Amino acid sequence: MSSAPRSEPWSVESVISSLPPPHPQTGTPSPVPFFHLLERLKTTKREGWRRFGIRYGESIADHMYRMSILTMLAPAGLAARLDVARCTKMALVHDMAEALVGDITPVDGVAKGEKSRREAAAMDYLTRSLLGHVGDGDEGRGLREIWHEYEAGETLEAQFVHDVDKLELVLQMMEYERRHHGHLDLGEFSWVARRIVLPEVRLWCDEVLLERARFWREIEAGQRAGAGAAAAAAAVVGDVVASPVPTAVADDTATGAREPTMAEYHGAHPAR
Repeated sequence: MSSAPRSEPWSVESVISSLPPPHPQTGTPSPVPFFHLLERLKTTKREGWRRFGIRYGESIADHMYRMSILTMLAPAGLAARLDVARCTKMALVHDMAEALVGDITPVDGVAKGEKSRREAAAMDYLTRSLLGHVGDGDEGRGLREIWHEYEAGETLEAQFVHDVDKLELVLQMMEYERRHHGHLDLGEFSWVARRIVLPEVRLWCDEVLLERARFWREIEAGQRAGAGAAAAAAAVVGDVVASPVPTAVADDTATGAREPTMAEYHGAHPAR
């Protein structure tokens, strides 16, 4: 039996205690402690990209910000069936728990149930401990309610925001590939496109994937052209090496030519 110490289970308290002081004040009528904690969404990076060496990638807040803008641009036919303002709010709240939990990815080895437990505990802390005494507590309850709606994924608004979440990832995937000029293939993330449900969002995603396909065709064409040019250059070099050097070039003494001395040069080209 192993004598290695067992790690303590994750808790909000352990995360808070690890933060530099001062720690957030709970039970206060002021929302300022909550405002400060939100900064962690700006500084915590999305982890999936870091596995590919993208050191200065997007933060959680970056991701949620673009999602919120995308929801505002819902196509008219879909927007008529949605509470668009609620979708925008949901996009801004859906990853809020990651201010404490961090961005847990499928390769991190955290079970889905454990991930859900951590995120629920984080939202309880944010919306009850930090916001529960702000006003009558309705704003905190409202944030938790809209987060829970997203997690349940049953309303049309939640389905739309889930689809936008996937679309935003596909957009970012292609942008990182383009930024690295085709030296980075992030195609393993493209599977999320197949899980987009609403046809309006699928149309957006299909356009992005077509753009990506054109980009990679151009990269491959450039590589083939570069390889052809390199082969042609190698052939020219080979011909030059194999060709005999003309006698007059190889030995100027054959024509009686020689390089002038410095004295002769300056005599022929007096200084001005």
